[in-house]
Amino acid sequence: MLDKFKELPDWISRGLDDLFPYNNSEDLDQSFIKRLELSSKEKKPLRVKLGIDPTGTDIHLGHSILFRKLRAFQDAGHTAVLIIGDFTARIGDPTGKSKTRVQIGKDEVESNALNYLEQLGLGKDPKESLLDFSTPGRLEIKKNSKWLEKLNLSKVIELLSNSTVGQMLAKEDFSNRYKSGTPISLHEFLYPLLQGYDSVAINSDLELGGTDQKFNIAMGRDLQRFFGQKPQFGMLLPILVGLDGTQKMSKSLGNFVGINEDSLSMYSKLEKVPDDLVYSYLDLLTNENLQELNSNPRELQKFMALTITSNFKGVEAAKKAQSNSEKLVLGTQDALDEIPEASISKVNFPAKAFYVFSKMELCASSSEARRQIIGGGVRIDGKKIIDPNLEFENPDDLIGKILQVGKKKFLRISS
Repeated sequence: MLDKFKELPDWISRGLDDLFPYNNSEDLDQSFIKRLELSSKEKKPLRVKLGIDPTGTDIHLGHSILFRKLRAFQDAGHTAVLIIGDFTARIGDPTGKSKTRVQIGKDEVESNALNYLEQLGLGKDPKESLLDFSTPGRLEIKKNSKWLEKLNLSKVIELLSNSTVGQMLAKEDFSNRYKSGTPISLHEFLYPLLQGYDSVAINSDLELGGTDQKFNIAMGRDLQRFFGQKPQFGMLLPILVGLDGTQKMSKSLGNFVGINEDSLSMYSKLEKVPDDLVYSYLDLLTNENLQELNSNPRELQKFMALTITSNFKGVEAAKKAQSNSEKLVLGTQDALDEIPEASISKVNFPAKAFYVFSKMELCASSSEARRQIIGGGVRIDGKKIIDPNLEFENPDDLIGKILQVGKKKFLRISS
């Protein structure tokens, strides 16, 4: 926790990177503490906004930081307003992008949105999900197409009048692209304005976002003021560094842990997180007391992996995963539990080893599979193979066996 936020309750300040504006004035538009106190006094929950654009299918641990904070507000009695950006997803957030994003179709967005909600806990007990979907008054789910599709040209012009080209080009991503001569499509300038208008549509008190979202969230605050509402506050949370220890967690970079992964895969990946990231993972992804942590780096690493896996998969599943991970490392695969399974039916036989590992999606491509095998990083039932052209005549040669790449990827072959 930053000393700057020591006046806030721990459930708010933990992991917090920025809260704006933040001062001790009596002005409810400038002091979040006063807004929070008024909410308690009037027994009127804050409306806490979090917008998600369903442009992909998987939620990973980096995304979960924001949902954990949103859940903390739910548990404190406030109303989480989850914005499904089914309209803005068709534009694509330009934040962090070096070129114009490919626009995706409405059907794909709808499918992705349902997938997201299921991963967040739709239909599950609140104790077993990231968000509380069942307690009355704790969650509103809104699709921004409901109001954005109804905007006529005069309203769009009104929104555009609230920003200048200079302001847009001050946004780092736009600035870099403009200076490098990379094209910026005009519709991309609309994204921050439309996201900001979402705050107007749901009358947000507070918006959560990553540290790269300050511009967009501030735009919402400006638009609320323009439309005569009390402006929202912005709460920024850190962007999680991925398993590679350098870049932000991202599926496209392959350095992620998906919250839907099986417990063994999750634990095994987390157990290999670089030492200098373990503390931040515990800070951002658990509620553990950071003053009482084991100082031994290896034990702390294992504790982090076990705790986070327990949070998503349950204590028993996490303990099994820890035991199974140790067996894999030691090469004693007998009596392994919770190994993910995959059907061999997609493989055409006879099949060479590099093709099998690629087709079973343990390697991103055949060339990667070849490199992994030649490099000694591939095992079948604990036995290292070094010939990428090793041939299997039929499925029976592999059914029931465990394929392993490195110490993080493995699956048991089924028919």
